[in-house]
Amino acid sequence: MSTSNPRHYDVILSPVITEKATMASEHNKVMFKVARTATKPQIKEAIEKLFDVKVKNVNTLIRRGKVKMFKNKVGQQSDVKRAIVTLEEGHRIDVTTGL
Repeated sequence: MSTSNPRHYDVILSPVITEKATMASEHNKVMFKVARTATKPQIKEAIEKLFDVKVKNVNTLIRRGKVKMFKNKVGQQSDVKRAIVTLEEGHRIDVTTGL
């Protein structure tokens, strides 16, 4: 495995483990929470270096924070940028084991 640059850990924050992400993993797709300033080429490079896989495609989206009530106080959740990474055939990432 090639040496990973410490800035790759600043781009990829954490895997997203939801029902939708689990269903997407059956189609060779993995979801990650990424930095708001991260670009698609940076995300692709970070995934390829950290997990030693080939990335076919990267799609990004920004999930706007919701307004929630907690003990009669209004709060705002943070905006989160997510990346849906499509891997080449034969490559897999098991997000449950960690890095």
